[in-house]
Amino acid sequence: MLLKVQHTSANCFGNIQITGSKSETNRLLILQALFEGITVKNISNSDDAEVMQKALASKDEVVDIHHAGTAMRFLTAYFSIQEGREIVLTGSARMQERPMAILVEALQQLGASISYPKNDGYPPLKITGSKIDKNTVTLKANVSSQYISALMMMGAKLENGLTIHLDGKITSVPYINMTLALLHQLDINAQFEGQTITIHPGRTSNEEREITVESDWSSASYFYSIVALSRKRTQNTSITIASYKQDSLQGDASLQDFYKQMGVISTFNDDKLTLALAENFEIPKKITLDLANSPDIAQTIAVTCLGLGIGCYLTGLHTLKIKETDRLEALREEITKLGGHIIVTEKELTLSPQKGELAKNVSIATYHDHRMAMAFAPLALEVPLLIEDAGVVSKSYPDFWADLEALGFSQEIIG
Repeated sequence: MLLKVQHTSANCFGNIQITGSKSETNRLLILQALFEGITVKNISNSDDAEVMQKALASKDEVVDIHHAGTAMRFLTAYFSIQEGREIVLTGSARMQERPMAILVEALQQLGASISYPKNDGYPPLKITGSKIDKNTVTLKANVSSQYISALMMMGAKLENGLTIHLDGKITSVPYINMTLALLHQLDINAQFEGQTITIHPGRTSNEEREITVESDWSSASYFYSIVALSRKRTQNTSITIASYKQDSLQGDASLQDFYKQMGVISTFNDDKLTLALAENFEIPKKITLDLANSPDIAQTIAVTCLGLGIGCYLTGLHTLKIKETDRLEALREEITKLGGHIIVTEKELTLSPQKGELAKNVSIATYHDHRMAMAFAPLALEVPLLIEDAGVVSKSYPDFWADLEALGFSQEIIG
């Protein structure tokens, strides 16, 4: 679906209810499958969460998780301890290009039975569930935090628990802390100190637990971008989104600090978060941010800076190379189409301040990546855009286009 998006109104006001966090939802679905007495409310309505639920309920010999990277990582650990169950865990063509060796080797250290039917180090994976007695594992710390979280959740179900030794600088610490906090909420004893994570076996209480998933902060990023970009046309923009916590477990809650540097003020009222423009704010010429703990918002921030005409230097982006697409190269391609000057390396992005107006009616390729579609959409406040494969947003935020329409973004299906 090719979608033309623009915003011609002088105002941008609205109230948006955003579905539960995909990150929290998928962790809780795994833990709910591992332990009895857990109820989860406000589950994400994303494709990824739906895929996870179907996979956990499946009795088939082949489990296909399509594009869902989180599901691939969490389910690899989950199925490795389902004694007597043999499955092939597979996914889309792109998923079969995303490396899994680090997690698989960690599980094999513990005694898991996992092999590669096609290409060594990559899905599909043949997993034979077995009892794991070993309780110590070491893996590199600068890998996706989802590998570490997968081991943490599995470790709680092991008879002897699990001690995870992390080697090197740890990536995406907030996501590890999110998993840790959810374990604590479910009465699972766990510690994260220095380079070591210790997971004790089982729940300390058999009490039933009901957990309500907080709304997704990654999804909130697009509204931060809209507010920031609206400065050129009005000082009265205000968007309220729900449901959010000021003491969020999600690493992307750092949006509050990052966008404050671009003149967006965050105000909480119970579970509602209102975003508005700071008065008498002078837009900086350049911002520098380390996104090692929140790489999923890099695309949104880069596009916001492009629209504001400011430069940015973003670091800590090494995990973006193995996402739904190579997100750094995808950003370089699409920002260049719009007239921006951008340089990317394996782990950094440098955007020069924009000179002149952005190109109009540019067709933005999304590379089967939901975040490419949503990150570029707010630029429609500046110029009309064409978004290719606009339906890809369903992976994490199916209501995205409807919510933008409620804020005055007009949309026309071109083809």
